Amino acid sequence: MLSQYMEEFEQDPFEVGEFIERLTWRTNNELQSSDEFSPLALHDTFIQTIKDLKILQEKHQSKCERLEESLRQEKEAHAKRVAKLQERHQIAIDCFGELDEKINSVAGKIKHLGQQLENVNTPRSRSVEAQKLLSYMSEFLISGPIVNDIFTDAARLNEAADVIQKLYTISQDLPPGNFAESKRKIEKKYDEVERRLIEEFATAQKSEDIERMKALAQILSQFKGYAQCVDAYIEQSQMTPYSGKDIFIGIVPLCKHHYEIIKKVFANPQQVMSKFILNIYQLKLHQYAMTKLEDKKNEEKYLRTLYELYSRTLKLSTDLQIYMSTIDDDLLQKLTQQIFMKHLAGYAEMETKCLTTKCSTELEKFYASKKHQKTQKTTTFRRNMEVLIATRANINIAAIEDYGGETFLSEELAINMLQEAKASFKRCRLLSTEAELPSNAIKLNDILLRFLMHEHVDYALELGLQAVPLAEGKIFPQLYFFDVVQKTNIIVHLLDKLCNTSIIPCVSNTAKYSDYVFKKRILMEQIETKLDQGLDRSISAVIGWVKVYLQYEQKKTDYKPETDVDTISSAACLQVVQNLQPVIVQIKKCVDGENLQNVLTEFGTRLHRVIYDHLQTMQFNTAGAMCAICDVNEYRKCIRDLDSPLVTQLFDILHALCNLLLVKPQNLQEVCTGDTLNYLDKSVVRQFIQLRTDFRFIKNTNYLKGIIE
Repeated sequence: MLSQYMEEFEQDPFEVGEFIERLTWRTNNELQSSDEFSPLALHDTFIQTIKDLKILQEKHQSKCERLEESLRQEKEAHAKRVAKLQERHQIAIDCFGELDEKINSVAGKIKHLGQQLENVNTPRSRSVEAQKLLSYMSEFLISGPIVNDIFTDAARLNEAADVIQKLYTISQDLPPGNFAESKRKIEKKYDEVERRLIEEFATAQKSEDIERMKALAQILSQFKGYAQCVDAYIEQSQMTPYSGKDIFIGIVPLCKHHYEIIKKVFANPQQVMSKFILNIYQLKLHQYAMTKLEDKKNEEKYLRTLYELYSRTLKLSTDLQIYMSTIDDDLLQKLTQQIFMKHLAGYAEMETKCLTTKCSTELEKFYASKKHQKTQKTTTFRRNMEVLIATRANINIAAIEDYGGETFLSEELAINMLQEAKASFKRCRLLSTEAELPSNAIKLNDILLRFLMHEHVDYALELGLQAVPLAEGKIFPQLYFFDVVQKTNIIVHLLDKLCNTSIIPCVSNTAKYSDYVFKKRILMEQIETKLDQGLDRSISAVIGWVKVYLQYEQKKTDYKPETDVDTISSAACLQVVQNLQPVIVQIKKCVDGENLQNVLTEFGTRLHRVIYDHLQTMQFNTAGAMCAICDVNEYRKCIRDLDSPLVTQLFDILHALCNLLLVKPQNLQEVCTGDTLNYLDKSVVRQFIQLRTDFRFIKNTNYLKGIIE
């Protein structure tokens, strides 16, 4: 049982309640033969289990005591061992300290001995060196050539360089009288050795012997011709073409490659690298730029080349800045300005001249393609007089020239001009100084506005205004001004886009910005004024035709037939609607934004006024009133495409007024007080009722009580 208890106790987690339940269950199972529950048996089982658990507790208690004793003994043993190790460690530290003191003492003695030996050896070495120099010096003091092997043996070049450099230094202190010949011979040999060192350096450079180059550069650094060594390295490094015809491609890789070599060879790599880059700018780049820019006959090509060379040089300067020392921080910028100074001085004048020529040429080509000779603009006063005379005298004193529907506006031409201007502004931002940029940008903007807006758009608007037919003509007008509006809007949008991206960045936050805004505002106001005039004339021409057409083609019998006829729309109404629908489609196609809604509303209100006035000239019987209502319904269908709530409301009211012509006399009061007509002025309602053929009869009745009064 004890082993069974152990298995249950080792379960995780152990629950006391479950243990008692299992014990009770086992006791009941053993008493299955008995039909009654036996509390005594269960009590005996609990008593026996408690005894077993006490025995198990005593066994484990004794086992724990043995383990604790064993642990205590091991702890004491480990503590003794650690104490011994600490004692040995302390002894080792003491020995190390003694050894360190002995080493320091010996090192001090050795250092002192070395200093004593050096003090003894240095004078001796100097004496030996002085003796050698005197022996070499003696050869230069006697007449005749120098025959010492040290100056003729190529293998002893380094030794010869050391000797001659020291002799040269000594010779500078000799008096010129008696030692003039000796000094001359030393200087000659000095130059010879120096030349041989530079030649040897160049040979090592060709074979890329970095160690030899470094040794020779170190020796030459003591010579006065050290700069010649650097020049020789730079000249030989830049002797081969960089990258064919395009010099810019190979410069950065060339500098990167030689910078690694310069760092290893020369003691002052930053100065050498600065001179390396300086040579590229002053000789290679300068000559390359002069060659490319020598031809100024083709101004456009010259400006493109100047922009490309200048921009690529600036980018090159940025890429090479990492190789420059902090002292030469702005050197590359100054070198760039020196290269292009002459060309940048006359840039602005040439740019304005080139843009003027390009825009003028584009305009001439366009009008030549249209076989059109530009004419003098017709004044607004003259046009108004022609309209007045034609209206009052019913004669046309001047034929309307519509040029076959040609608008003389070209999106392609505008795009070409804007592209040319965009390129000019791009060059202007790069090639102009910060102080001159706003003025140069305004000059280019003036040229663009002159040719694109004044000489092209404004001229086309003038021709478009002249081509609008006079109002109240008998023939349905051919309207081309809506196309002019559409193309003008497109060109203005393109111009605005260019202004935002190219012009405003050049003049913003400067005094020229207000000048730019003023000029553009004046120009846009002129354009908008002429667009409004043209739209007004176009609408007047259409509405005038409707007025005249209905006046001459609408028969009195349409609304006052003598016999019963089919209730259909009149022929005049159908013809008007048929002609108006394409006009509405054209307006919606050519006009955009808020202007579209304004134009459609104006068109609808004028059409309503003409139809309203036209109906006021008629008399209506019952059948004619039905025809009039059909006509108004056709007009309502037509104006739905205007999408104007105001116009829709006006024609709804007109439809309600036409119902007054049809309803029975006794129902007039009810119709007049309806939702549509109730708020109208009573005089308007009375005028429509008077158009009925039975008005005299109605007037003598009480049907109009409250309306006539």
